[in-house]
Amino acid sequence: MYKVVRSTKYDFIGQSYATVYPNLHKYPATMLPQIGIKILKELNIKSGRLLDPYCGSGSSFASGLECGLTEMYGFDINPLAILISSVKFTKISINELIETRRKFRNNLFDFLKNENNAHKLPRPQITNIDFWFSKEVIENLTAIKYFIDKIENKQIKRFFLIPFSETVRECSYTRNNEFKLFRMKEQDLLSFNPDVIGVYFKKIEDTLFLYSNFYYPKLENEPKVDVQYSKFQPQDEFFDVVLTSPPYGDSRTTVAYGQFSTLSNEWLGIDYARKIDGMLMGGVKPKENIRKGIIADFISEISKTDNKRALDVSAFYNDLGSSISKVARSVRKGGKSIYVVGNRTVKNVQLPTDQFIAEKFEENGFRHLTTYKRALSSKSMPSRNSPTNETGKTVATMLWEYVVVCEKV
Repeated sequence: MYKVVRSTKYDFIGQSYATVYPNLHKYPATMLPQIGIKILKELNIKSGRLLDPYCGSGSSFASGLECGLTEMYGFDINPLAILISSVKFTKISINELIETRRKFRNNLFDFLKNENNAHKLPRPQITNIDFWFSKEVIENLTAIKYFIDKIENKQIKRFFLIPFSETVRECSYTRNNEFKLFRMKEQDLLSFNPDVIGVYFKKIEDTLFLYSNFYYPKLENEPKVDVQYSKFQPQDEFFDVVLTSPPYGDSRTTVAYGQFSTLSNEWLGIDYARKIDGMLMGGVKPKENIRKGIIADFISEISKTDNKRALDVSAFYNDLGSSISKVARSVRKGGKSIYVVGNRTVKNVQLPTDQFIAEKFEENGFRHLTTYKRALSSKSMPSRNSPTNETGKTVATMLWEYVVVCEKV
């Protein structure tokens, strides 16, 4: 087994994501930028090309910027994640944003003065739209999106889509404290009548404030942050450091990134929005369980109780292992990989993902340097789950997080 060191300096008790870089848009299970900042400084990494193969909303880039890195690359297959990361790390004129907001507001309000205008707009193609939105909300969201689409500057248009996506979620019938798609209780629907236009413009104000005060100042020298909508493909010995927090398990049963993003992605025009969870790690089930390596005995233990769940777990680790081999090939000699992960519990079996990651990197030409164990106190993800799927029987999902550091030799 690979050595794990309990490190309280990585706990950041009482801190949240917003302590360093307030997020422009909610996103589940985001890595604390503080973790990346501290480990990059500890390893004395101040330059070079940084890779995040599963970049989500861009925590690793925030860490890199704080440490002086100016060339960073990210990949993700969730369009909403790419939108958030792109906006946060693209330098946009604040004056142009303010002027666009003024024109946008005037045009939208002039349009809505005649209520027949909204009725004439094409109805958006959203799955079960009347189940998730009221008629008035649909009309107002459609009008907002109509005027966003008229913005010619691509970067500014993306900026205005951030508060739009947040408004979609807040004004829908979903339970906002859930990552998965759950509809409000019937009694709550009766009193739910959101002011869509008011919510949207409040969120524009909030987004503009956060961008202006926390992101724009860090982009003064226009660092290269290249974020791509795709799965990561290997680039031989191109990167100097990998900083990432991969999914902790398959999206269907761990953190449902796809479900969280579904309504936003559909309003953004993504026609496969409801298939994203199946496209992520562990989405395709294998015919047999993993039988080699550190993880094999743990999967075998799960299979004694539920072989179907064991196959789900095998699917995830197959994909994670394959991804690590591509990442490893892409790091130059002497380069570092830093993976921040949690060890989830399935069927009362805690899975040593940190050990699996160290093992896979060593199989691909790296040596394990250290693994820090930190208290997990501030990450936005489910705190409990039901490993037996029996009502009322829950256990804590994760109490610790692990910072796994390896070096290419």
